[in-house]
Amino acid sequence: MAVNKTIKYLLFFFNFLFWVSGCIILGVSIYLKVSKDGNVVTGEALPGVDLMIAIGVIIMLLGFLGCCGAIRENRCLLLLFFISLLLIFIMLLAAGIVAAVFKEKVTDWTKERLNDLVPLQDQKDEIKTDVQKLEAELKCCGLAKGPEDWGSAIPSSCHCNDTSQPCKTIAGHMVYTTPCSTLIIRVLEDNMVVVLGIAFAIAILLIFGMAFAMTLYCQIGKKEGPTTA
Repeated sequence: MAVNKTIKYLLFFFNFLFWVSGCIILGVSIYLKVSKDGNVVTGEALPGVDLMIAIGVIIMLLGFLGCCGAIRENRCLLLLFFISLLLIFIMLLAAGIVAAVFKEKVTDWTKERLNDLVPLQDQKDEIKTDVQKLEAELKCCGLAKGPEDWGSAIPSSCHCNDTSQPCKTIAGHMVYTTPCSTLIIRVLEDNMVVVLGIAFAIAILLIFGMAFAMTLYCQIGKKEGPTTA
């Protein structure tokens, strides 16, 4: 029995797209990591970038593995590819359920990590500099409670240069009153739906990939005969 060429090249095309998506995830993740400029605060609040880099590398390797298995019609590679996709699908499904169910706990965890840096005046100069960069960018002040996180030494990064933002006068200066943790968590919540949507789309692709891989695996087995492993 001849192997269905349509299934073979569909699987190859799928794996090529899979490999390209891995490259994109890896590239975007590296960009996000570099764009942090080594900021300790954003590293504490958004630790998932390293995980995204690892996922990108894994997807690239699996895409290459699937392409080789499809073109060479190698049953071992196809079976390994199928099992790998199945494991990723299960982990992705579990992660999506956890993210949806424990959304509030993720928010609380982020707050706790940022609260560990308060009071800010007692932190190292490196952390103070990173916080001030974040304040200037997000137009906020402090991490947990607001300007009070700095004690009496409120930096110029907290000075209110945008009157459309909530501000108040402290020690003769108008300063932002919104703590940066509020804005960071708002960004996380706004993007949570997007992340879940992307995860759902990847899960659908994984299902198609597993279906193509197993179909080609079975067809190669029928062509080679029952005695071939």
